[in-house]
Amino acid sequence: MMGKMICFSAFLLCMSTLSMAQKTLSEGSIHFDITVQTGTASPDMADMFDGANASLYIRGPLSRSELSSALGKTVTIYDYKSGTGVVLREFGPQKLLIRMNRDNWADKNQKYEGIRFVANGLTKIIAGYPCEGAVALLSDSSSFTVFFTRQLVVENDQYDPQFAGLEGTALEYESMSGGMKVKYSANKVSFDPIPMQKFDIPKSGYRQMSYEESTRKGGK
Repeated sequence: MMGKMICFSAFLLCMSTLSMAQKTLSEGSIHFDITVQTGTASPDMADMFDGANASLYIRGPLSRSELSSALGKTVTIYDYKSGTGVVLREFGPQKLLIRMNRDNWADKNQKYEGIRFVANGLTKIIAGYPCEGAVALLSDSSSFTVFFTRQLVVENDQYDPQFAGLEGTALEYESMSGGMKVKYSANKVSFDPIPMQKFDIPKSGYRQMSYEESTRKGGK
């Protein structure tokens, strides 16, 4: 009986320590390095990702993700309260703005519906945070590896559907792009305020396109 009480007390102490160490990101940013993990039939395409980077900006219900490489730049701005978002794509002189309503957003991310995470027992330190590894299992039988920390909680838990249900914040994960497996690994977490202008939608300079048109012209 005494042994059980000691174990329970140790458990409560551990949880209390974790809670004290835990930080909430209600406004701030996470910055990622990008590396290509597997080769393709087009090595030149993989070279285009050399030096690529990504950033996530959070401010309340608003999120902005950016991906920059030699191929161009893609920005996704999403407001989970209204359920609306836009995708900005810049490839050379071509600049597109794609608007999405709530149904469009759900369709764009339908492959993540029912996603499950299974611990793989791996651990590592990423951007100064202790992380646990897990395998994400999708309904189409595909999977990817993710490392997440329980010591950082993004208050806006709707910022990325691919991490829905993850018990922490993803600081390293894999993604498929043009037949390549690409790894995103956080190099910095910042709690600096994000200006509201970061989430402004351009009023000019972009050719506007509906979500339906964009899916007909090259997929989601």
